Amino acid sequence: MMHHAQIAQRAFNTPLMVDPAKALAFLSGLGPRITGQEIRFAGVDLPADDVEHATRPARASLFGDELAQRHQRNGTQPFAMVDGIAVIGIAGTLVHRGAWIGQSSGLTSYEGIAAQLQAALADPSVRGIALDIDSFGGEVAGAFDLADRIRAARAQKPVHAFVAEHALSAGYVLASQADRIILPRTGAVGSIGVVALHTDMSGALDQKGIAVTLIHAGAHKVDANPYQPLPEAVHDQMQRELEVVRFLFVETVAAGRGDRLTQTAALATEAAVFRGADAIAAGLADEIADPVTAFHAFAAAPRGTPPPSRKGPEMTTKPTATPNAPDTGKPPAEAAAPTTPEPPVADAAPVTDTAAPAAPAGDATPMDAGAIRAEAAEVAQICAQAARLGVTIDAADAVARGLKPEALRARVLADLAARSDAAGIVATAPAAAAARDSPIIAAAKKAASDANR
Repeated sequence: MMHHAQIAQRAFNTPLMVDPAKALAFLSGLGPRITGQEIRFAGVDLPADDVEHATRPARASLFGDELAQRHQRNGTQPFAMVDGIAVIGIAGTLVHRGAWIGQSSGLTSYEGIAAQLQAALADPSVRGIALDIDSFGGEVAGAFDLADRIRAARAQKPVHAFVAEHALSAGYVLASQADRIILPRTGAVGSIGVVALHTDMSGALDQKGIAVTLIHAGAHKVDANPYQPLPEAVHDQMQRELEVVRFLFVETVAAGRGDRLTQTAALATEAAVFRGADAIAAGLADEIADPVTAFHAFAAAPRGTPPPSRKGPEMTTKPTATPNAPDTGKPPAEAAAPTTPEPPVADAAPVTDTAAPAAPAGDATPMDAGAIRAEAAEVAQICAQAARLGVTIDAADAVARGLKPEALRARVLADLAARSDAAGIVATAPAAAAARDSPIIAAAKKAASDANR
């Protein structure tokens, strides 16, 4: 039971970047063992085929099975090596602090991937790195840090991601940091979103005549506990937290993909999954090809020269724009540049926010999930507009703190007004100085005049 409790702790009431079908497959298989009874799913409607497909075991690497053999022989390389290319497998459910290298019981550890990546960068015989990906996603914790490391690795050696059918959610976070993403005709990428699972056991406990009394200190200590229905205020707070994580997700994807998939386009996908040619058109992948053939082309680059890659420009993690259009499942076109000239502003500087922290979720007026998403999108749009005027605001932080769009607009206008006043002072200072000499200059002129008499 202790082991089941640990599994439940990592699966429920915490943000997950995993395909919903995979989450339901997990609950269908292990849920009854954890809770002791069958589980009903509320608010989710997925085809049975999707759930069945998600339960299939992760495949081994397409490019060699040397990983386990090398470790058995206590080899020095923690990855498979094919023609000078380090092959790093990213398969199954992705977890933080797994403390192993490679796959274990259908799980892959972010730590293990990072260890292999570091070893490949340090090995002079490695000319490039291939990410062999077949994953529906996994935990949020650790995913963004590993994504940053993969993106940084591109500056040293080319990194290509070969999707062996699926790179969804956290799996796509990692794939998006490669120079190039290759997927087969039926391959699926995307699911740029976040999900959290909450289990309500109160009805089952009532049927069994079991009463659970939660004795706690701190009003929010037992928020989202499984022994009571989920209160509206707690649900809304969890929704806000998921929106913040989605902003981080989008920023990270845009940093890796550059102009091939902007933050605006990534947000507009609304966590949809794209397959084959649709993924190419949407900017989520670069090439449709058989992964094995594409890998051999990657490895066949002449010795001493890096294999071909396609890099988008590096981008900052500050939001630039957000979608404000109906969900069509396709990324929108890039927003047109403003047609009116923008006023000159001073050097960009973060807006100092001295407002009081947002009220606790229990005191807030309940909002439905749609209203929270709409408000988060409006906040991001204001932050993007402010950035074009030289005012930097962290959209994710604003959403996390519950800052309202009206308050943000007022703060941006106040900051711009203050800068305009300062510019006026600077502009008039030289004229005033020219009209009147300083006392030192006046004294020097008098001394020179006296000397000439």
